[in-house]
Amino acid sequence: MKKRRKELAVVVSQEQLADGIYSMWIQAESAPDAVPGQFISMYTMDSGKLLPRPISICEIDKAGAALRVVYRVTGEKTGTEQFSKLSAGDSIPIIGPLGNGFPMEKAAGKKAFLIGGGIGVPPILELSKELECDKKQIVVGYRDAHTFLREEFERNGEVYISTEDGSVGTKGNVLDAIAGHALAADIIYACGPGPMLRAVKEYAGRNNIVCYISLEERMACGIGACLGCVCQTKERDSHSNVHNRRICKDGPVFLSTEVEI
Repeated sequence: MKKRRKELAVVVSQEQLADGIYSMWIQAESAPDAVPGQFISMYTMDSGKLLPRPISICEIDKAGAALRVVYRVTGEKTGTEQFSKLSAGDSIPIIGPLGNGFPMEKAAGKKAFLIGGGIGVPPILELSKELECDKKQIVVGYRDAHTFLREEFERNGEVYISTEDGSVGTKGNVLDAIAGHALAADIIYACGPGPMLRAVKEYAGRNNIVCYISLEERMACGIGACLGCVCQTKERDSHSNVHNRRICKDGPVFLSTEVEI
């Protein structure tokens, strides 16, 4: 993997997709190196906020050297709140792409589930565009009727939606949507909050399905130096010599059977 350096990206466009959900395209020299499942670390211009914010990559325009991030504003005076104020032409320091992406070659000739929940939905979009498999089933879960990115997903595969309030699709979670439509797959790619990933991991185990999960975690450095974002694993990590893996450096994508969540 190439060593990443900080660069000054330029905002191409920004729009609000739903309550608290924003979409931003940025021009970045490193964009052509990105793959589905990776993330970038974005810095604010506020000297009081030294640490970057890790944001998953939603779409990749290699020819245009641009990246799309779709993120949730987590509160006032936060880094994400400052990002939401940026407009076309503004600059933003970033490092990336970082982490390991989804192993797309594993899906060749198979029926696949591409599962996203909450703010884990955006990273599934580029995966849905690039993944080559026998059958692509995109299962995405939302809180309510604000099903952001739905139209983009529908251009890239069969889409099944779950909402917590039942306003769109299946009422419940992504596994309820899978059960409600009697879907089946040979391989799973998933990104979302911990409870969803634990349920998906258990489902994959019960049904003997190969499953790759992208873990969400608060990160500090984003490059594996600080050991601030770790998960427990079966194997001993050569870097720390304990049963931990660094989510930012060794992940964020892991084989579900390798990690404890």
